[in-house]
Amino acid sequence: MSKVTEIIALIFDFDDTLVPDSTTKLLAKHGIDTNKFWTVEAKALIGQGYDQAPAYLKLLLDNVGVEKPLGRLSNRGLRDFGATLDGDFHAGLPEFFDDIRAIVAEHAEIEVEFYIISGGLQAIVEGSGIVQKYFNGVYGCQLDEDENGQIRYIKRCVTFTEKTRYLFEINKGIPPKVSQTRPNTVNMFVAEADRRVPFKHMIYIGDGMTDMPCFSLVKKNKGHGFGVFDPSSQSKAKLALEEFMEPHRVTGMYQPDYAKDGDLGIFLRATVGSLCLEIESERRSIRRE
Repeated sequence: MSKVTEIIALIFDFDDTLVPDSTTKLLAKHGIDTNKFWTVEAKALIGQGYDQAPAYLKLLLDNVGVEKPLGRLSNRGLRDFGATLDGDFHAGLPEFFDDIRAIVAEHAEIEVEFYIISGGLQAIVEGSGIVQKYFNGVYGCQLDEDENGQIRYIKRCVTFTEKTRYLFEINKGIPPKVSQTRPNTVNMFVAEADRRVPFKHMIYIGDGMTDMPCFSLVKKNKGHGFGVFDPSSQSKAKLALEEFMEPHRVTGMYQPDYAKDGDLGIFLRATVGSLCLEIESERRSIRRE
């Protein structure tokens, strides 16, 4: 099956990549000691064998309930909190998304889509008006509610290699609404020629260790990876060099500035433009054959 329109996908982590950590902000808003939450309590659970994401989700749910810091928190409450994050997006956002669309619009039969794959709470991410306006799909941790409408159960947990599952869903063209109720669809066979978004047309942007499998998968298949880090943190800068740059997992490491004159913004725009030209060049080669 030949494809008329080629898709370029920009896929982002959320916390610390597009906005400062949203879970930390939620906890702080309700008076929870965030340093104790992450460095003492979550670390203790990880020491007992918990993975990072289940550890923080358990602690979050432990703080939900009558006379507890988070009160009777619901998914609606999480989405309402997410709506308050639109002013927190990093420099150059959301104008960056419009610029990318304009770059791609200059090329015939090429479209761009934006996705988020996050270990954070999907309800928070989806509450953002910016996310609702620009993004084609969001994948994140999900919580279910009890009979009183209070979040109580872990419904979906996204961690490390679990993130690559959603890259394959995007690659194969499986809509989020389908995979939500039919998770095994990601395992269906789709011929390379029929995959909606080739990995070489993906650009993955992330900031943490949970993004490593995605960086590796995209790079292995000739896509592009861009790392984001906080230059004011010496430990994060050292981690960026040792875990991201030295193994050549990413094209480069940048502070989260998506503006036209920010390094990350400049290189992402240039990469999208180059991808469009590559697609057009491939088309001409096929026609000559």
